[in-house]
Amino acid sequence: MTDRPLVGLDVGTSGVKAIAITRTGEVVARAERAYPLSMPHPGWSEQDPDDWWDAAESALDELGERESLGLSGQMHGLVVLGDDGRPLRPAILWNDQRTGAECGEIEDRVGRERLVELTGNRALTGFTAPKLLWVRNHEPETFARIAHVLLPKDYVRYRLTGERAIDAADASGTLLFDVGNRRWSDDVLDALELPREWLPPARESTEVAAAGDQAAGALGVGVHRPGPLSVVLGTSGVVFAATDAYRFDPEARLHTFCHAVPGTWHAMGVMLSAAGALQWFRDATGASYDELLAEAEAWPPGAEGVVFQPYLSGERTPHADPDARAAFTGLSLRHDRGAMTRAVLEGVAYGLRDSLELLRELGIPFDVGRVSGGGARSELWLRILASVLDLPLERTAVEEGAAYGAALLGGVASGVFAGVDEAVASCVRVTERIEQDAEWVPRYAEGYGRFRELYPALREFQSRTTGVSRS
Repeated sequence: MTDRPLVGLDVGTSGVKAIAITRTGEVVARAERAYPLSMPHPGWSEQDPDDWWDAAESALDELGERESLGLSGQMHGLVVLGDDGRPLRPAILWNDQRTGAECGEIEDRVGRERLVELTGNRALTGFTAPKLLWVRNHEPETFARIAHVLLPKDYVRYRLTGERAIDAADASGTLLFDVGNRRWSDDVLDALELPREWLPPARESTEVAAAGDQAAGALGVGVHRPGPLSVVLGTSGVVFAATDAYRFDPEARLHTFCHAVPGTWHAMGVMLSAAGALQWFRDATGASYDELLAEAEAWPPGAEGVVFQPYLSGERTPHADPDARAAFTGLSLRHDRGAMTRAVLEGVAYGLRDSLELLRELGIPFDVGRVSGGGARSELWLRILASVLDLPLERTAVEEGAAYGAALLGGVASGVFAGVDEAVASCVRVTERIEQDAEWVPRYAEGYGRFRELYPALREFQSRTTGVSRS
């Protein structure tokens, strides 16, 4: 045993974050490095993989010696390497939207029901497989030179160690993985005519000290087993539940992936605008967060009938509708900026409840939510959210998210901890519990019913105003 720290590195979309922690979970050092995002065409999102490596190397050098290193990162991004191990083109990221046609091609080739059964998910533009097909369809010369396919954090691992590997949690987001059996899917690869030898060996997160950002972030707040949920109020919103069996939603409204704990899985719902909706409203009004939240607190639950649909950039759970749009309804002369802010907070909470109800449909048990993300700093928002979900919420001592979970995985893989249970018990501490407001719960149950009616009522109108036809 040494006193050298456990280090976690998260390869994010805007930059890398590295943290060093003790064996009891205290953060003793942090380092961050930013890098650019390229959008060469509308709907495209790319980065240079070597920017990740340069940033990671610099951040790790700043932290100095370490006992272990765990990796986390943005999921789904496509990194293609040639025989020489060098990237053949910029990485295509998780938020790139160019692959709509390829998603249809995948569901035609594999069959939608079979695809969901095998991978736990429908073909969505964010996933890795559609990006590979796009390169084949649009850049055949590049496609012909591919020797290896990696995800973002695994490219950093490759540059750091020379090893090509991936964890089951992150591999689950490629749409090429048999999630139930925790291995690459020969059925999907054969249907898509993609060579298996391009893909790195898939192992458990505790073996390779790595996980995708959502699984790592859940570990960082102690969601390593059924019971607590991870509820993320970040730019996007996530409700994440660990399960002890492979349970997928036949309609694929939820995502089902392998968890970072061997022999476990997770189901999660994702809404695309959560704290990002409040940021948008702040920017649109020119007010500060403190001003908006103070004004919102002056209004009662339901803000006298104002409802906000928070689909500012489309929606994923439960509607999988990239063309859905946001709306305020029920406004009157009595309403002011505070009422609209209250509606934004409540609309996001209702959107997260959509995911909670789908977890209930799958029979997944839960008893508390562990909250993280920038929105979780608001006491008012957490009171609203606890009451809308009718679920107590807890804050934890450290809010470092995926990098913290990665550090725990590094400690497990290196033998500092005997397993994930010991890592979580040693390092994750609950500091505060937010209970439901008994008077608000029934009012929000009624408000949630109205919220559920809003999307189908507005869908046809929005399809005409955006020029998008929906089936």
